[in-house]
Amino acid sequence: MGRLFGTDGVRGVANADLTAEMALGLSVAAAHVLAEAGTFKGHRPVAVVGRDPRASGEFLEAAVVAGLASAGVDVLRVGVLPTPAVAYLTGALGADLGVMLSASHNPMPDNGIKFFARGGHKLADELEDRIERTYREHASGEPWDRPTGAGVGRVKEYDEGFDKYVAHLVGVLPNRLDGLRVVIDGAHGAAARVSPEAFARAGAEVVTIATEPDGLNINDGCGSTHLQGLRAAVVEHGADLGVAHDGDADRCLAVDAAGEEIDGDQILSVLALGMKEAGTLRRNTVVATVMSNLGFKLAMEHEGVELLQTAVGDRYVLEEMKRGGYSLGGEQSGHVIALDHATTGDGTLTGLMLAARVAATGRPLAELAGVMRRLPQVLVNVRDVDKTRVTSSARLATAVNEAEKELGETGRVLLRSSGTEPLVRVMVEAADLEQARAVAQRLADEVKSALG
Repeated sequence: MGRLFGTDGVRGVANADLTAEMALGLSVAAAHVLAEAGTFKGHRPVAVVGRDPRASGEFLEAAVVAGLASAGVDVLRVGVLPTPAVAYLTGALGADLGVMLSASHNPMPDNGIKFFARGGHKLADELEDRIERTYREHASGEPWDRPTGAGVGRVKEYDEGFDKYVAHLVGVLPNRLDGLRVVIDGAHGAAARVSPEAFARAGAEVVTIATEPDGLNINDGCGSTHLQGLRAAVVEHGADLGVAHDGDADRCLAVDAAGEEIDGDQILSVLALGMKEAGTLRRNTVVATVMSNLGFKLAMEHEGVELLQTAVGDRYVLEEMKRGGYSLGGEQSGHVIALDHATTGDGTLTGLMLAARVAATGRPLAELAGVMRRLPQVLVNVRDVDKTRVTSSARLATAVNEAEKELGETGRVLLRSSGTEPLVRVMVEAADLEQARAVAQRLADEVKSALG
């Protein structure tokens, strides 16, 4: 039986892989494990619970709230808010636990559960393992120790969460956005209200698309995984830039005034140099993953900024940032962590900081992002294979070695199993796009043959 927790919580098709019974059981298990770990420190625990607009989030939220309250945890329901908002409120309200229901950029039928520890930080792997182990033990029949009477948790709506979070976002900006026109693609997701409101309060003229969630349309042809609508809207409205979020708004991608994509590496480049200039780039270092474009690494070297790279996943970026005391990190996918202001990737904050840099310098986003040149990078997702064997297959190791020899020093190859989806990712980088495509497809065919 595989591990329930992936790199970003527990995910699956709602009501099939991820059921109400599982959501309830995991929540009770989390409460017991954190109590045993001393997180609650003898006081009555409080949890913040939020979700994205998926229809399935309604019944899963009810299950999570029921599980926590049945374990003696008081619950503050904040409703539909971004993942980073739940993390922020968990810390700001002094809560002992945060729970977010979302499957991020995944299609609408999926959903997920993510837990935050006290302070709004992601749980350590060891705690997730203990929660899963405890959940499985009790799912097989072992009874829970349940409080009764006044010992059960109480449930309250916390409607102030929206304003408290937006005020935080605007309050940390170094300057206002007056004079900028910004298009926001809310992915019909958790940031559909938050992001436009934050940009407007910061002074920007806001145009919105995909900000009318109905529970079924999240990520549907919009958001950070479908930028075509944002590109067209930015050009149509003569905007200075556009920002696109994913379903739970923990990431942000952008487009410049001409409608050209600005990816996470370019966003990190712009923010890193701005923070270096302001003296807030701690230890003159930015943290990214091995998926970052080689052009990003070369740009940082040229600008005198050190780059540290981790395994893929924003949790690993965050762990390295906390370990080394760094202030900026992120992923090419648009997960950007500004650790002075957030405990996790925050798409709205990222977009605001990017826009603030444009406003402060008076320079177009395309010019700012031009500090780095993206080398051709091809990513192929290979589905319906045994992703657990990607690192142990001698056949694949030989294929990768041959590809790396072919590319030489101007390129690289990366094979990895997805932490959130049942697939293997093949990434090839080369100075020539056609060569990158050819090598990537050859390796993808090899993965399918070796692991299929």
